[in-house]
Amino acid sequence: MDPLGIKGTYLFTPPVHGDQRGSFHEWFRGDLVRERLGHDLSLAQANCSVSSRGVLRGVHFADVPPGQAKYITCLRGAIMDVVVDLRVGSPTFAQWELVRLDDESRACLYIAEGIGHGFMALTDEATTIYLCSEPYAPAREHGIHPLDPEVGIEWPRDVDPVLSDKDAKAPTLEEAHASGLLPDYQECLDYYAKLAGRG
Repeated sequence: MDPLGIKGTYLFTPPVHGDQRGSFHEWFRGDLVRERLGHDLSLAQANCSVSSRGVLRGVHFADVPPGQAKYITCLRGAIMDVVVDLRVGSPTFAQWELVRLDDESRACLYIAEGIGHGFMALTDEATTIYLCSEPYAPAREHGIHPLDPEVGIEWPRDVDPVLSDKDAKAPTLEEAHASGLLPDYQECLDYYAKLAGRG
């Protein structure tokens, strides 16, 4: 697992073994995650979404603690995945990073609690699965608008974004910050340390 530029995000590209029958790869290895994070990824929920080209989901995050860590891969087609540092006080606050996940590289993305996550489908039938450390809890779930110009995520220009009503009505980063919705960086670090202490 290779760290990205935002603390708490990692990219894992597994070896893919192929022959005349097809291919095989290990898309999740608990021992590698534990080695990198210092704790296991607690599995509380597994999600699967199928999206048409242009569908833009996110940017979503959850209250910390407990937040919701995610481990994501694209089984079919391709997506452009984004991580946004929404942790107030972080050295990389409001910075974002795009990663392509597709059915060729089989790359996987880990996102720690408190970091915003979203993706755009680059193909029809883009099938994305992700493991979550906590179950969905509507009262603790939030979002920021994925097209907020202040954040300035550089989504692919050749794809027209299609948003849900909920994501289209999400606040800007400034509005979310002013209303106290965003997680605190130090609280996130303390929570990561607590997870590591549990082993």
